[in-house]
Amino acid sequence: MQFQNDYFTGYHNLNLVRDDKGVLVAEFHNNGGPFIMTAPAHTEFVEAFYRISQDRANKIVILTGAGGEFITDVEWSSFGDVTDPGVWSQVHDEGVQVLENIANIRVPVIAAIEGRAHVHSDYALLASIVVAAEGATFQDVAHFSAGVAPGDGIFTTWSYRAGAGRAEAFLLNPQPLPARIAHEWGVVAEVVPNGKALSRARELADLYLKAPEVTRRNTRVHFIQPLKERIVREVGYGLALEGASAADLVKSMQAKSEAVARKGKSA
Repeated sequence: MQFQNDYFTGYHNLNLVRDDKGVLVAEFHNNGGPFIMTAPAHTEFVEAFYRISQDRANKIVILTGAGGEFITDVEWSSFGDVTDPGVWSQVHDEGVQVLENIANIRVPVIAAIEGRAHVHSDYALLASIVVAAEGATFQDVAHFSAGVAPGDGIFTTWSYRAGAGRAEAFLLNPQPLPARIAHEWGVVAEVVPNGKALSRARELADLYLKAPEVTRRNTRVHFIQPLKERIVREVGYGLALEGASAADLVKSMQAKSEAVARKGKSA
């Protein structure tokens, strides 16, 4: 069955463009500029990557970001009251589904990273190959440093690619990790001059397209399987832990705010 590209224009934060060779570039963006994660984007990515994975007209997929960045930050307020079980249930389900749907893309995936990959670098680490610009940095600003357990797949992907010890240190003391160090860790396959990550990804896509289609598809399926199994085993549980920690963070912040208010009234 040949799926149509009617989904290409259906998303506010993912720009989809496919060339005549079947190379699909999926670009994260906010109004054409650098992308900040929001709850609506979190929701739409589930369907977007499902549709991408199902469309056999996509021969290679390139993940990148607009404005010289990958994903820079999170708009926390857009997610609402994370202490509400109904709210977190949706975050939980979407968090699992989007990673599974990226992992289910059954053609080679290339991540082209410029600038900051400071939120959901796990999306990039689900690629077959990561190409990063010299000035690119990896960090996790959304979890431990913000008071939340890193359970959404960031540990699963980083420990798979870099090793558990490095992943734990990276996530417990989040600091910008230069592309060169990520290359030494085996997370990044190639480091290129600034502004050249996408063009190098296109060159690699052309190289991969020389292989027969079934070979390309089966190679991706084979290579991603061990990481896919870990996602299925770990991320649902991790997101449950993350949700509990997020609720506790909000509770403690509210308690501090109430204490300050009481002190102000008694002064």
